[in-house]
Amino acid sequence: MGKNDNKQAFVEHITPRSEDFSQWYTDVILKADMVDYAPVRGCMVIKPYGYGIWELIQKEMDARFKATGHENAYFPMLIPESLLLKEAEHVEGFAPEVAWVTQGGMEPLQERLAIRPTSETLFCSMYSKWVQSWRDLPMKYNQWCSVMRWEKSTRPFLRTSEFLWQEGHTIHETAEEAQQETLQMLEVYREFSENVMNIPVFTGQKSDKEKFAGARATYSMEAMMQDGKALQAGTSHNFGTNFAEAFDIQYLSRDGKLEYVYETSWGTSTRMIGAIIMTHGDERGLRLPPKLAPIQVVILPIAQHKPGVLDKASELKKQLEAVGLRVKLDDRDTVSAGWKFNEWELKGVPVRVEIGPRDMEAGVVTYMRRDTFEKGQLPIEGLAQALEDMLADIGKTLFEQAKAFKDAHTYVARDMDELAKGVQTGFVKAAWCGERSCEDAIKEQTGATSRNMPFDQSDRPSDTCVCCHKPATKTMYFAKAY
Repeated sequence: MGKNDNKQAFVEHITPRSEDFSQWYTDVILKADMVDYAPVRGCMVIKPYGYGIWELIQKEMDARFKATGHENAYFPMLIPESLLLKEAEHVEGFAPEVAWVTQGGMEPLQERLAIRPTSETLFCSMYSKWVQSWRDLPMKYNQWCSVMRWEKSTRPFLRTSEFLWQEGHTIHETAEEAQQETLQMLEVYREFSENVMNIPVFTGQKSDKEKFAGARATYSMEAMMQDGKALQAGTSHNFGTNFAEAFDIQYLSRDGKLEYVYETSWGTSTRMIGAIIMTHGDERGLRLPPKLAPIQVVILPIAQHKPGVLDKASELKKQLEAVGLRVKLDDRDTVSAGWKFNEWELKGVPVRVEIGPRDMEAGVVTYMRRDTFEKGQLPIEGLAQALEDMLADIGKTLFEQAKAFKDAHTYVARDMDELAKGVQTGFVKAAWCGERSCEDAIKEQTGATSRNMPFDQSDRPSDTCVCCHKPATKTMYFAKAY
């Protein structure tokens, strides 16, 4: 399957990142058995190993949602066209991507039904029924579901016609509460990205051009992939009363007046799996963050035909599982140890543990860390704690490596030449006048889009706009993006 003579050796059939990053990504997701192409154009089948990562993402993130006072619900996947048309800006933004159901059984439908591209309109239609007075507020719901957006160009996990996600929708009494919610959920996403996915991100506000259709303000977290491109990994939107006015979501205020609610929405999706692959992967395949690895430790019995080896390996598996580690015992006798080494390295399992007759005699196991390829020995006594500590350190190391790459590939530009050069390999921080015309010109001339404006606007690279050289009003990150 591949060479195992040194840590730089390529796994056969995986294109080197430096040669073709896009093909490397495709090779990895297919060879690691994460996903396959579905019969429906632009759709994917997420196989058990890939879905295992999504299940862990759900588990970790859902706990954070509940800790911040949110409840899960489920809404229909079909939206009547008349409902979708109620918020004009929202409809205009999604119109090119909407897939329609026009027939039920043998009969044409009197009204087209949209397969949900997002669920604002459904939530709003129900909130308008459920809210009576200020005592009913806030309502803070989230749903885990799939959505359909008829994409022209697709790539598994990164952009598909159907994908899995969560979408939170909340309504509040005041504008201040809604803004607090919007920023709180962005912070939940940032913490999750950095502490669970081990991916550093830029957080900030999107430009008016790039904000969500129907939102008054959109905030995002942007991750840098190894080819220097941006991946928008999560967004949080403040709708103000835009949807409330369109859907007549009013409540009786504390003063006895009818008032419109203030609404937010926020979401992340299976594209986070793509972010993990493209942030941490290497020439040998995946390198999974320990908290999201379906298998955290793989145990390989060496010379397993010899007395006691398999029994000891099974005993170790039980000990490690007893402390909550996710463990796989690979006792196949149909492939060589070298084959197993390469397979589990390709799948990105954080730690490989080997146990053989010599190890047993010495009371140790041999380990290999997937993040650094470090090999060594650990005493069998106290092994569970040692591996828990090692997994924590692997997560820290992955984050530090990704942050070092992000920092090294974030540039400052004071003119268009510097910006154009910088976005070839990373993000560019630049001063901007705030005008749409300059934002459009930057995209036309460099292929880069505005990503977000950092919350700290004090460190402005220049007093003048990178494009028009008129007085700057904003600091913005620009990058090419997926």
